[in-house]
Amino acid sequence: MRILSHLVEAVRSAAVYNPTVEDLAKGYQQQGWQVDNGVIQALAQVTAARDLEAVSTAIRSVYLPWAEACARHLQKIIHGASYPGGTCLTTQSAAVETGDCILFVDGLRFDAGKQLGDMLERAGFTTTQTPAWTALPSVTGTGKPAVAPVFTSNKIQDHPAGYNFELLTHYQLHKAIKENGFQILVKQDTGDVTGKAWCEFGDMDHEGHTRGWKLAKYRDALLTEIRDRIDALLEAGWKRVRVVTDHGWLLLPGGLPKTELPAALVDTKWGRCASVKSGASTDERLYPWYWNPHQHVALADGISCYKKGEEYAHGGLSLQECLTLQLLVLPKAKDQADASIDITDVVWKGMRCTIGVDGHFAGLFLDIRTRAGNAPSSVALSTKPLKKNGTASVVVENEDMEGLSAFVVLVDETGTLMAQTETVIGGETA
Repeated sequence: MRILSHLVEAVRSAAVYNPTVEDLAKGYQQQGWQVDNGVIQALAQVTAARDLEAVSTAIRSVYLPWAEACARHLQKIIHGASYPGGTCLTTQSAAVETGDCILFVDGLRFDAGKQLGDMLERAGFTTTQTPAWTALPSVTGTGKPAVAPVFTSNKIQDHPAGYNFELLTHYQLHKAIKENGFQILVKQDTGDVTGKAWCEFGDMDHEGHTRGWKLAKYRDALLTEIRDRIDALLEAGWKRVRVVTDHGWLLLPGGLPKTELPAALVDTKWGRCASVKSGASTDERLYPWYWNPHQHVALADGISCYKKGEEYAHGGLSLQECLTLQLLVLPKAKDQADASIDITDVVWKGMRCTIGVDGHFAGLFLDIRTRAGNAPSSVALSTKPLKKNGTASVVVENEDMEGLSAFVVLVDETGTLMAQTETVIGGETA
Protein backbone atom coordinates (compact mmCIF):
# COMPACT_ATOMS: atom_id res chain seq x y z
CA MET A 1 0.00 0.00 0.00
CA ARG A 2 3.01 2.30 0.39
CA ILE A 3 3.58 2.12 -3.38
CA LEU A 4 -0.10 2.77 -4.01
CA SER A 5 -0.03 5.83 -1.74
CA HIS A 6 3.07 7.16 -3.50
CA LEU A 7 1.47 6.80 -6.92
CA VAL A 8 -1.73 8.49 -5.80
CA GLU A 9 0.22 11.45 -4.44
CA ALA A 10 2.17 11.73 -7.71
CA VAL A 11 -0.99 11.84 -9.79
CA ARG A 12 -2.78 14.12 -7.32
CA SER A 13 0.05 16.65 -7.40
CA ALA A 14 -0.12 16.71 -11.20
CA ALA A 15 -3.80 17.63 -11.01
CA VAL A 16 -3.35 20.76 -8.90
CA TYR A 17 -3.08 23.07 -11.89
CA ASN A 18 -6.66 22.46 -13.12
CA PRO A 19 -5.88 20.13 -16.04
CA THR A 20 -7.70 19.81 -19.34
CA VAL A 21 -9.16 16.55 -20.66
CA GLU A 22 -5.94 16.04 -22.59
CA ASP A 23 -3.89 16.60 -19.44
CA LEU A 24 -6.01 14.13 -17.48
CA ALA A 25 -5.72 11.53 -20.22
CA LYS A 26 -1.96 12.01 -20.51
CA GLY A 27 -1.47 11.76 -16.74
CA TYR A 28 -3.58 8.62 -16.62
CA GLN A 29 -1.63 7.00 -19.45
CA GLN A 30 1.67 7.78 -17.75
CA GLN A 31 0.86 7.20 -14.07
CA GLY A 32 -2.83 6.97 -13.24
CA TRP A 33 -3.33 3.45 -14.56
CA GLN A 34 -0.60 2.30 -12.18
CA VAL A 35 -2.76 3.42 -9.26
CA ASP A 36 -5.61 1.19 -10.49
CA ASN A 37 -3.12 -1.60 -11.05
CA GLY A 38 -1.76 -1.13 -7.52
CA VAL A 39 -5.27 -1.64 -6.11
CA ILE A 40 -5.65 -4.85 -8.11
CA GLN A 41 -2.27 -6.14 -6.99
CA ALA A 42 -3.05 -5.37 -3.35
CA LEU A 43 -6.41 -7.16 -3.51
CA ALA A 44 -4.83 -10.13 -5.29
CA GLN A 45 -2.73 -10.79 -2.18
CA VAL A 46 -5.75 -11.10 0.13
CA THR A 47 -6.21 -14.61 1.53
CA ALA A 48 -8.22 -14.04 4.73
CA ALA A 49 -11.12 -11.89 5.92
CA ARG A 50 -8.82 -10.04 8.32
CA ASP A 51 -6.49 -9.16 5.42
CA LEU A 52 -9.43 -7.98 3.29
CA GLU A 53 -10.58 -5.61 6.01
CA ALA A 54 -7.13 -4.06 6.36
CA VAL A 55 -6.50 -3.75 2.62
CA SER A 56 -10.01 -2.44 1.94
CA THR A 57 -9.66 0.23 4.63
CA ALA A 58 -6.39 1.42 3.11
CA ILE A 59 -7.80 1.43 -0.43
CA ARG A 60 -10.96 3.29 0.56
CA SER A 61 -8.99 5.94 2.47
CA VAL A 62 -6.45 6.58 -0.29
CA TYR A 63 -7.86 5.42 -3.61
CA LEU A 64 -11.54 6.40 -3.28
CA PRO A 65 -11.01 10.19 -2.86
CA TRP A 66 -8.50 10.26 -5.72
CA ALA A 67 -10.76 8.36 -8.12
CA GLU A 68 -13.75 10.47 -7.06
CA ALA A 69 -11.91 13.75 -7.60
CA CYS A 70 -10.56 12.68 -11.01
CA ALA A 71 -13.98 11.52 -12.19
CA ARG A 72 -15.75 14.68 -11.07
CA HIS A 73 -13.15 16.90 -12.72
CA LEU A 74 -13.42 14.95 -15.97
CA GLN A 75 -17.22 15.16 -15.86
CA LYS A 76 -17.16 18.89 -15.18
CA ILE A 77 -14.92 19.57 -18.17
CA ILE A 78 -16.82 17.34 -20.57
CA HIS A 79 -20.25 18.55 -19.49
CA GLY A 80 -19.25 22.06 -20.54
CA ALA A 81 -17.66 20.95 -23.80
CA SER A 82 -17.83 17.59 -25.58
CA TYR A 83 -16.86 14.00 -24.96
CA PRO A 84 -13.57 13.08 -26.72
CA GLY A 85 -15.01 9.71 -27.76
CA GLY A 86 -17.55 11.52 -29.92
CA THR A 87 -20.62 9.85 -31.40
CA CYS A 88 -21.30 7.61 -34.38
CA LEU A 89 -21.58 10.80 -36.48
CA THR A 90 -18.03 11.96 -35.70
CA THR A 91 -15.90 8.82 -35.29
CA GLN A 92 -14.41 6.59 -37.94
CA SER A 93 -13.63 2.89 -37.77
CA ALA A 94 -10.00 1.79 -37.92
CA ALA A 95 -8.86 0.39 -41.26
CA VAL A 96 -8.75 -3.41 -41.29
CA GLU A 97 -6.54 -5.23 -43.79
CA THR A 98 -6.63 -8.72 -45.22
CA GLY A 99 -4.88 -11.00 -42.74
CA ASP A 100 -6.15 -9.02 -39.72
CA CYS A 101 -7.98 -10.72 -36.88
CA ILE A 102 -9.87 -8.43 -34.49
CA LEU A 103 -9.88 -9.89 -30.97
CA PHE A 104 -12.61 -8.42 -28.76
CA VAL A 105 -12.13 -8.64 -24.99
CA ASP A 106 -15.11 -7.54 -22.91
CA GLY A 107 -14.02 -5.18 -20.13
CA LEU A 108 -10.27 -4.90 -20.85
CA ARG A 109 -9.55 -1.90 -18.64
CA PHE A 110 -6.51 0.30 -19.37
CA ASP A 111 -4.33 -1.25 -16.68
CA ALA A 112 -5.29 -4.75 -17.83
CA GLY A 113 -4.42 -3.72 -21.39
CA LYS A 114 -1.00 -2.53 -20.22
CA GLN A 115 -0.42 -5.81 -18.40
CA LEU A 116 -1.46 -7.78 -21.49
CA GLY A 117 0.87 -5.72 -23.65
CA ASP A 118 3.70 -6.43 -21.22
CA MET A 119 2.97 -10.16 -21.32
CA LEU A 120 3.00 -10.14 -25.11
CA GLU A 121 6.27 -8.22 -25.32
CA ARG A 122 7.89 -10.51 -22.79
CA ALA A 123 6.86 -13.40 -25.00
CA GLY A 124 8.61 -11.77 -27.95
CA PHE A 125 5.69 -10.19 -29.81
CA THR A 126 5.82 -6.65 -31.16
CA THR A 127 2.91 -4.52 -29.97
CA THR A 128 1.62 -1.04 -30.71
CA GLN A 129 -0.52 0.42 -27.94
CA THR A 130 -3.05 3.14 -28.74
CA PRO A 131 -5.29 4.86 -26.16
CA ALA A 132 -8.96 4.99 -27.21
CA TRP A 133 -12.05 6.58 -25.67
CA THR A 134 -15.06 4.30 -25.45
CA ALA A 135 -18.56 5.06 -26.67
CA LEU A 136 -21.01 6.54 -24.12
CA PRO A 137 -22.45 5.11 -21.99
CA SER A 138 -19.57 2.75 -21.24
CA VAL A 139 -21.57 -0.49 -21.49
CA THR A 140 -21.26 -3.46 -23.82
CA GLY A 141 -24.45 -2.86 -25.80
CA THR A 142 -23.15 0.56 -26.85
CA GLY A 143 -19.40 0.00 -26.96
CA LYS A 144 -19.12 -3.39 -28.63
CA PRO A 145 -20.66 -2.45 -32.00
CA ALA A 146 -18.58 0.75 -31.91
CA VAL A 147 -15.37 -1.32 -32.20
CA ALA A 148 -16.84 -4.09 -34.38
CA PRO A 149 -16.41 -4.15 -38.17
CA VAL A 150 -20.02 -3.35 -39.03
CA PHE A 151 -21.71 -0.82 -41.27
CA THR A 152 -23.35 1.66 -38.91
CA SER A 153 -24.91 4.13 -41.36
CA ASN A 154 -28.57 5.00 -40.76
CA LYS A 155 -28.51 3.38 -37.32
CA ILE A 156 -29.93 6.57 -35.76
CA GLN A 157 -33.08 6.22 -37.84
CA ASP A 158 -33.23 2.47 -37.26
CA HIS A 159 -32.88 2.66 -33.48
CA PRO A 160 -34.04 5.98 -32.01
CA ALA A 161 -34.88 5.04 -28.42
CA GLY A 162 -31.71 3.72 -26.78
CA TYR A 163 -33.81 2.19 -23.99
CA ASN A 164 -31.24 -0.44 -23.03
CA PHE A 165 -28.28 1.39 -24.55
CA GLU A 166 -28.06 -1.46 -27.07
CA LEU A 167 -27.66 -0.96 -30.83
CA LEU A 168 -27.80 -4.59 -31.94
CA THR A 169 -28.57 -7.94 -30.35
CA HIS A 170 -25.81 -10.56 -30.27
CA TYR A 171 -27.34 -12.28 -33.32
CA GLN A 172 -27.73 -9.01 -35.22
CA LEU A 173 -24.18 -7.94 -34.48
CA HIS A 174 -22.66 -11.22 -35.71
CA LYS A 175 -24.87 -11.12 -38.79
CA ALA A 176 -23.67 -7.58 -39.57
CA ILE A 177 -20.02 -8.59 -39.07
CA LYS A 178 -20.40 -11.50 -41.50
CA GLU A 179 -22.15 -9.28 -44.05
CA ASN A 180 -19.12 -7.00 -43.90
CA GLY A 181 -16.88 -9.86 -45.05
CA PHE A 182 -15.52 -11.10 -41.71
CA GLN A 183 -15.35 -14.62 -40.34
CA ILE A 184 -16.58 -15.23 -36.79
CA LEU A 185 -14.04 -17.33 -34.88
CA VAL A 186 -15.43 -19.26 -31.92
CA LYS A 187 -13.72 -21.25 -29.18
CA GLN A 188 -10.27 -22.24 -30.47
CA ASP A 189 -10.98 -21.83 -34.21
CA THR A 190 -8.28 -20.08 -36.21
CA GLY A 191 -10.19 -19.70 -39.48
CA ASP A 192 -8.97 -18.79 -42.96
CA VAL A 193 -5.94 -16.53 -42.51
CA THR A 194 -6.22 -15.21 -46.08
CA GLY A 195 -9.33 -13.24 -45.09
CA LYS A 196 -10.45 -11.12 -42.13
CA ALA A 197 -11.84 -12.30 -38.81
CA TRP A 198 -13.66 -11.27 -35.63
CA CYS A 199 -12.96 -13.22 -32.46
CA GLU A 200 -14.37 -12.79 -28.94
CA PHE A 201 -12.29 -14.09 -26.06
CA GLY A 202 -11.55 -13.39 -22.40
CA ASP A 203 -14.74 -12.05 -20.80
CA MET A 204 -13.22 -10.04 -17.97
CA ASP A 205 -16.48 -8.13 -17.52
CA HIS A 206 -18.43 -11.27 -16.66
CA GLU A 207 -15.85 -12.19 -14.02
CA GLY A 208 -16.06 -8.70 -12.53
CA HIS A 209 -19.84 -8.74 -12.23
CA THR A 210 -19.74 -12.27 -10.81
CA ARG A 211 -16.81 -12.02 -8.42
CA GLY A 212 -16.66 -8.34 -7.41
CA TRP A 213 -13.32 -7.49 -5.77
CA LYS A 214 -12.16 -11.10 -6.26
CA LEU A 215 -11.68 -10.31 -9.95
CA ALA A 216 -8.26 -9.10 -8.78
CA LYS A 217 -7.27 -12.67 -7.90
CA TYR A 218 -8.17 -13.97 -11.37
CA ARG A 219 -7.15 -11.09 -13.62
CA ASP A 220 -3.64 -12.27 -14.46
CA ALA A 221 -4.87 -15.79 -15.25
CA LEU A 222 -7.45 -14.30 -17.62
CA LEU A 223 -4.78 -12.19 -19.29
CA THR A 224 -2.54 -15.23 -19.69
CA GLU A 225 -5.36 -17.04 -21.51
CA ILE A 226 -5.83 -14.03 -23.80
CA ARG A 227 -2.10 -13.93 -24.54
CA ASP A 228 -2.15 -17.62 -25.43
CA ARG A 229 -5.14 -17.12 -27.72
CA ILE A 230 -3.30 -14.33 -29.54
CA ASP A 231 -0.24 -16.57 -29.80
CA ALA A 232 -2.35 -19.33 -31.38
CA LEU A 233 -3.93 -16.94 -33.90
CA LEU A 234 -0.57 -15.55 -35.02
CA GLU A 235 0.96 -19.02 -35.09
CA ALA A 236 -1.88 -20.07 -37.40
CA GLY A 237 -0.78 -17.41 -39.87
CA TRP A 238 -2.73 -14.24 -39.14
CA LYS A 239 -0.63 -11.21 -40.04
CA ARG A 240 -1.88 -9.04 -37.20
CA VAL A 241 -4.20 -9.31 -34.22
CA ARG A 242 -6.03 -6.14 -33.20
CA VAL A 243 -7.15 -6.24 -29.56
CA VAL A 244 -10.18 -4.02 -28.88
CA THR A 245 -12.61 -3.59 -26.00
CA ASP A 246 -15.91 -1.93 -25.21
CA HIS A 247 -15.30 -0.33 -21.80
CA GLY A 248 -13.32 -0.36 -18.59
CA TRP A 249 -14.72 -0.45 -15.05
CA LEU A 250 -14.53 0.77 -11.48
CA LEU A 251 -13.71 -1.60 -8.63
CA LEU A 252 -13.87 -0.77 -4.93
CA PRO A 253 -14.00 -3.34 -2.13
CA GLY A 254 -16.92 -2.65 0.18
CA GLY A 255 -18.94 -1.01 -2.59
CA LEU A 256 -18.96 2.19 -4.59
CA PRO A 257 -20.77 5.23 -3.15
CA LYS A 258 -24.56 5.24 -3.66
CA THR A 259 -26.47 8.10 -5.29
CA GLU A 260 -30.25 8.41 -5.50
CA LEU A 261 -32.22 8.48 -8.74
CA PRO A 262 -35.95 7.83 -8.24
CA ALA A 263 -37.28 4.93 -10.30
CA ALA A 264 -40.27 7.06 -11.32
CA LEU A 265 -37.96 9.27 -13.41
CA VAL A 266 -36.34 6.56 -15.51
CA ASP A 267 -37.25 3.95 -18.09
CA THR A 268 -34.28 1.81 -17.09
CA LYS A 269 -31.52 2.16 -14.49
CA TRP A 270 -28.21 0.32 -14.38
CA GLY A 271 -25.28 0.69 -12.02
CA ARG A 272 -23.79 3.86 -13.50
CA CYS A 273 -26.21 4.97 -16.22
CA ALA A 274 -29.93 5.46 -16.70
CA SER A 275 -32.41 6.30 -19.44
CA VAL A 276 -34.54 9.21 -18.20
CA LYS A 277 -38.21 9.23 -19.12
CA SER A 278 -39.34 11.72 -21.73
CA GLY A 279 -40.43 14.92 -20.02
CA ALA A 280 -39.00 13.96 -16.62
CA SER A 281 -37.12 16.66 -14.71
CA THR A 282 -33.84 15.69 -13.04
CA ASP A 283 -30.65 17.33 -11.79
CA GLU A 284 -28.58 14.45 -13.21
CA ARG A 285 -26.05 15.36 -15.88
CA LEU A 286 -27.22 14.16 -19.27
CA TYR A 287 -24.94 13.09 -22.11
CA PRO A 288 -25.70 12.17 -25.75
CA TRP A 289 -25.97 8.47 -26.51
CA TYR A 290 -23.22 7.38 -28.91
CA TRP A 291 -25.64 5.85 -31.42
CA ASN A 292 -28.17 8.67 -31.33
CA PRO A 293 -26.91 12.09 -30.14
CA HIS A 294 -30.53 13.24 -29.90
CA GLN A 295 -31.16 10.66 -27.18
CA HIS A 296 -29.58 11.55 -23.83
CA VAL A 297 -28.63 9.31 -20.91
CA ALA A 298 -27.95 10.12 -17.28
CA LEU A 299 -24.54 9.18 -15.91
CA ALA A 300 -23.91 9.01 -12.16
CA ASP A 301 -21.71 11.73 -10.64
CA GLY A 302 -18.16 10.93 -9.58
CA ILE A 303 -17.71 7.21 -9.10
CA SER A 304 -21.10 6.71 -7.47
CA CYS A 305 -23.72 4.11 -8.41
CA TYR A 306 -27.48 4.18 -8.72
CA LYS A 307 -27.49 0.84 -6.91
CA LYS A 308 -26.23 0.03 -3.42
CA GLY A 309 -23.32 -2.26 -2.64
CA GLU A 310 -21.84 -2.46 -6.15
CA GLU A 311 -18.12 -3.32 -5.89
CA TYR A 312 -17.68 -3.60 -9.65
CA ALA A 313 -19.52 -1.30 -12.08
CA HIS A 314 -19.29 0.58 -15.35
CA GLY A 315 -21.48 2.64 -17.64
CA GLY A 316 -20.49 6.05 -16.30
CA LEU A 317 -17.90 8.67 -17.15
CA SER A 318 -14.46 8.21 -15.60
CA LEU A 319 -10.97 7.52 -16.88
CA GLN A 320 -11.19 3.96 -15.58
CA GLU A 321 -14.38 3.28 -17.55
CA CYS A 322 -13.83 5.34 -20.67
CA LEU A 323 -10.13 5.52 -21.54
CA THR A 324 -9.04 2.12 -22.85
CA LEU A 325 -6.06 0.68 -24.69
CA GLN A 326 -6.14 -0.96 -28.12
CA LEU A 327 -3.28 -3.29 -29.03
CA LEU A 328 -1.93 -4.16 -32.46
CA VAL A 329 0.08 -7.37 -32.15
CA LEU A 330 2.52 -8.61 -34.78
CA PRO A 331 3.98 -12.13 -35.05
CA LYS A 332 7.27 -12.97 -33.41
CA ALA A 333 10.19 -12.01 -35.61
CA LYS A 334 11.10 -14.87 -37.95
CA ASP A 335 8.82 -17.14 -35.90
CA GLN A 336 10.81 -15.84 -32.91
CA ALA A 337 13.49 -18.48 -33.36
CA ASP A 338 15.44 -20.09 -36.14
CA ALA A 339 15.06 -23.84 -35.61
CA SER A 340 18.72 -24.24 -36.55
CA ILE A 341 19.80 -22.17 -33.53
CA ASP A 342 19.87 -23.82 -30.11
CA ILE A 343 20.92 -22.11 -26.87
CA THR A 344 22.44 -25.11 -25.11
CA ASP A 345 23.95 -23.57 -21.96
CA VAL A 346 23.20 -20.57 -19.75
CA VAL A 347 25.62 -20.15 -16.83
CA TRP A 348 25.65 -17.29 -14.34
CA LYS A 349 28.70 -16.40 -12.27
CA GLY A 350 27.58 -13.51 -10.17
CA MET A 351 26.09 -10.98 -12.58
CA ARG A 352 27.92 -12.31 -15.62
CA CYS A 353 26.01 -14.59 -17.99
CA THR A 354 27.84 -16.97 -20.32
CA ILE A 355 26.02 -19.00 -22.94
CA GLY A 356 26.74 -21.76 -25.40
CA VAL A 357 25.00 -22.02 -28.79
CA ASP A 358 24.74 -24.70 -31.46
CA GLY A 359 23.64 -24.22 -35.05
CA HIS A 360 23.88 -21.31 -37.50
CA PHE A 361 24.88 -18.60 -35.05
CA ALA A 362 27.41 -16.65 -37.16
CA GLY A 363 26.82 -12.90 -36.95
CA LEU A 364 24.56 -13.07 -33.90
CA PHE A 365 24.79 -11.02 -30.70
CA LEU A 366 23.95 -11.89 -27.08
CA ASP A 367 21.74 -9.65 -24.95
CA ILE A 368 19.78 -9.89 -21.68
CA ARG A 369 16.33 -8.31 -21.72
CA THR A 370 13.33 -8.12 -19.43
CA ARG A 371 11.13 -8.27 -22.56
CA ALA A 372 12.46 -10.55 -25.26
CA GLY A 373 11.20 -8.58 -28.25
CA ASN A 374 11.87 -5.13 -26.80
CA ALA A 375 15.42 -3.82 -27.35
CA PRO A 376 15.06 -0.88 -24.89
CA SER A 377 14.41 -3.42 -22.11
CA SER A 378 18.04 -4.60 -22.30
CA VAL A 379 19.75 -4.78 -18.91
CA ALA A 380 23.17 -5.89 -20.17
CA LEU A 381 26.09 -3.49 -19.94
CA SER A 382 26.50 -4.06 -23.69
CA THR A 383 25.65 -6.72 -26.27
CA LYS A 384 28.39 -9.12 -27.30
CA PRO A 385 28.94 -11.06 -30.55
CA LEU A 386 29.10 -14.83 -30.41
CA LYS A 387 32.59 -16.25 -30.81
CA LYS A 388 33.47 -18.86 -33.41
CA ASN A 389 33.07 -21.59 -30.79
CA GLY A 390 29.45 -20.50 -30.13
CA THR A 391 30.00 -18.82 -26.77
CA ALA A 392 29.55 -15.28 -25.48
CA SER A 393 29.14 -13.52 -22.16
CA VAL A 394 27.60 -10.27 -20.97
CA VAL A 395 27.35 -8.48 -17.64
CA VAL A 396 24.27 -7.08 -15.90
CA GLU A 397 25.59 -4.04 -14.07
CA ASN A 398 22.59 -3.35 -11.82
CA GLU A 399 22.95 -5.71 -8.86
CA ASP A 400 19.44 -4.86 -7.67
CA MET A 401 18.13 -6.99 -10.56
CA GLU A 402 19.58 -10.19 -9.16
CA GLY A 403 16.90 -12.86 -8.85
CA LEU A 404 14.53 -11.24 -11.36
CA SER A 405 13.19 -13.08 -14.41
CA ALA A 406 14.58 -12.10 -17.80
CA PHE A 407 15.39 -13.47 -21.25
CA VAL A 408 18.63 -14.49 -22.88
CA VAL A 409 18.20 -13.37 -26.49
CA LEU A 410 20.18 -13.66 -29.70
CA VAL A 411 19.75 -10.94 -32.34
CA ASP A 412 21.30 -10.38 -35.74
CA GLU A 413 23.04 -7.19 -36.85
CA THR A 414 19.70 -5.59 -37.78
CA GLY A 415 18.32 -6.21 -34.30
CA THR A 416 15.98 -9.01 -35.43
CA LEU A 417 15.29 -11.47 -32.65
CA MET A 418 16.56 -14.92 -33.67
CA ALA A 419 16.37 -17.01 -30.49
CA GLN A 420 15.49 -16.66 -26.81
CA THR A 421 15.28 -18.56 -23.55
CA GLU A 422 14.11 -17.58 -20.10
CA THR A 423 16.55 -17.10 -17.24
CA VAL A 424 16.90 -15.68 -13.75
CA ILE A 425 19.44 -12.88 -13.45
CA GLY A 426 22.34 -14.01 -11.30
CA GLY A 427 21.22 -17.62 -11.53
CA GLU A 428 18.57 -19.63 -9.70
CA THR A 429 18.19 -18.74 -6.05
CA ALA A 430 17.63 -21.23 -3.27
